[in-house]
Order: sequence, then structure tokens, then C-alpha cells
Amino acid sequence: MPTPRIVALGGHEFRSRPSELAVVRHLLELSGAERPRVCLLPTASGDPQEGITSFHAVLEGFGCEASHISLFRLEREWVDLREHLLAQDLIYVAGGSMLNLIAIWRAHGLDRVLSEAWRSGVLLAGQSAGAMCWFELGITASAGRPRVAAGLGLLPGSLSVHYGRDPQRRAALLEEVAGGLPGGYALDDGAGLLFEGPRPVEAFSGTRGARVVRIEHDGGRAVECELHPVPLRQEIQAVDPAIAERRALRRMHAGAR
Repeated sequence: MPTPRIVALGGHEFRSRPSELAVVRHLLELSGAERPRVCLLPTASGDPQEGITSFHAVLEGFGCEASHISLFRLEREWVDLREHLLAQDLIYVAGGSMLNLIAIWRAHGLDRVLSEAWRSGVLLAGQSAGAMCWFELGITASAGRPRVAAGLGLLPGSLSVHYGRDPQRRAALLEEVAGGLPGGYALDDGAGLLFEGPRPVEAFSGTRGARVVRIEHDGGRAVECELHPVPLRQEIQAVDPAIAERRALRRMHAGAR
């Protein structure tokens, strides 16, 4: 049986910066496929066209078979959700509102489909809300001030993202863990954790100085323990991003997904 795997990213975008391309390269290598089939789920931010276009433009330079699923446009961009997602090598979930993400997925039955994909060996990955959604709990700012929200529970414990640049999230996480919330991890933008089953097996960073922090409960207080992420090799985009973006737009206007 394949080992279920998830990559949680503290913050990441599909742009031509070497640090962000390094994360893309690492995800594709982890997929184990020569020409990976990669599907974007941009549900958490309402399926924005700009984000979808950027995703296709970046993947253009890596020789992938890229696709996306827009749950907000299924009426005119219909796809068999289960069939398509189970056929992927890598499913990438973009950031946005964790509360909305979980609610919309459950309305479409994607919570069950993604759990099945995970168990079947499809690599699941995501950033921000797309990282916290896999855990039992996350620290989300979806409703304004950071607070605890339930995820899908594929991974145990809690996760907080954007840790270095959002002191309110950090304060909320430490307060909650001190009060009894299950411990877990916190990730800076540009940092990631690979899980095999419920266990973390690799910490990495595409951005210099990006941290991976273990958060533990110890005698009524929360303790931060910094791990040592492996720095990723920096990447240069092979295809000019402006050209790749125009190609991606033409494909989508022609009805390709």
C-alpha cells in the first residue's frame, strides 16, 4: 500500500521568484512522477482567475500536466471531481479562508474524495489555509481575529501559518496551546513540512531564514522548539513568466482545464 503523504507550507505563491520556484520543484520531485499531473484547488480564495493563471504560467516551465478545479464555476467548467482528483500525482490547495474552504469542500463531498486520494498515494500539498486544512485544528483569521478552527483531521494536532510575519497568530497559538489545545507546528512563509502518514519526516525551506517550529504543551505553558529545515536549491524559471502567462490564458479561454 502507498504511504499517505502531505506537504504543509506556511506561505507560498506561484510566482517567478527563485525561492518560490524552489518549493515547486521540490513538490514535483516528491510526487515521484516523470511528468507529474498536478491539480490546483483554489477554493479558499473563491477561485480567483489571477491565481489560476499564475499557477499555469509557473507550471509551464516545469513540463507538467497542470489542471485546476473551480468549484465556483462547475456549471460551465464541469469535471468529475473524484475521477479527476484520484488521477493526479499532486493536488495543491491554495490559501484563503479556511472556514469557507472546509464548508465548501464538504458541500461538494471533496472532504471524502481528498481523504481517499491521500490514502491512495496522491501527494497532497497546500499553503496557508491549504496547509492548515489537513490538520485537526488550525489558527485561522478567516473571521477576523485569529482563532481555532477545525480541519479535516488527516494529520494530528494543530498548525499555524505565516508565523514570522503575523504576531497575532503566534500569540493566539501559544495562548491556546498553553490552555490545552493539542500542540503541533508553526511555519513561516517559505517553509514546509512533509508528513508520511501522521509523522513529520522532513522540514525544508525555500526562503533563507524561514522557520519550522514545533509547539508543545509543558506544565501550563506553550514551548517553541525551532527545527532545522533543509534549504532547497534555488531555481530559475526556464520559460519567461509573461510568455507562459499568455499561453495559460489562451488555453483557458479555449476551454482547457
